[in-house]
Amino acid sequence: MIDLYTAATPNGFKASVMLEEVGLPYEVRRLDLAAKEQKQDWFLAINPNGRIPAIVDRDNDNFAVFESGAILIYLAEKTGKLMPSDPKGRSEVIQWLMFQMGGLGPMMGQANAFFRYWHEVYQPGIDRYQNESRRLLTVLDTRLNDHEYLAGDYSIADIANWCWARSHAWGGINVDGLDNLKRWIDQIAARPAAQRGINVPPRVHDDKQSVEAAKAILQK
Repeated sequence: MIDLYTAATPNGFKASVMLEEVGLPYEVRRLDLAAKEQKQDWFLAINPNGRIPAIVDRDNDNFAVFESGAILIYLAEKTGKLMPSDPKGRSEVIQWLMFQMGGLGPMMGQANAFFRYWHEVYQPGIDRYQNESRRLLTVLDTRLNDHEYLAGDYSIADIANWCWARSHAWGGINVDGLDNLKRWIDQIAARPAAQRGINVPPRVHDDKQSVEAAKAILQK
């Protein structure tokens, strides 16, 4: 059994989509980010960085894993699914996973913050992060021109990038003309496990409440 500590964010969805895809049993613990539950001592013992998601594998001596990319790798290796075992195939998947971890996620996260949540309009910041996010999505689009998925078969690289790319409109990022990207987003969105994963944890706030909660997090 896996304990999943999460919230309804793109990084959180990466873990829940993966758990749904590999079929491992898990229990969800929703963290209240606005109340800074992720900074409480009990959770810092699981994730010293005080961020979601994190997992605890009860079947492996209550082994804790934090950082969403590390969680994807751990679950792939635990189950033997969604990552090749040969060195070349494994490296390709990890390269595209790191692309998301080091580029797409941080830039889209900043675009979301400045466009949607910041307490004042700061257009240079909005432009910078929207433009860089568009550039990174164009990299994905180019890759997907002659690849059905990012690294061979459907893998953790696709899960990681999809959980961010699908939310482009929330950050005001224009994807007009990126037809390969749109095809891939729709293709993964049609997967039953992906559909289930992006509803973990279930929504409890409307969009207005979610925006206000995110603003509160930024201003604390």
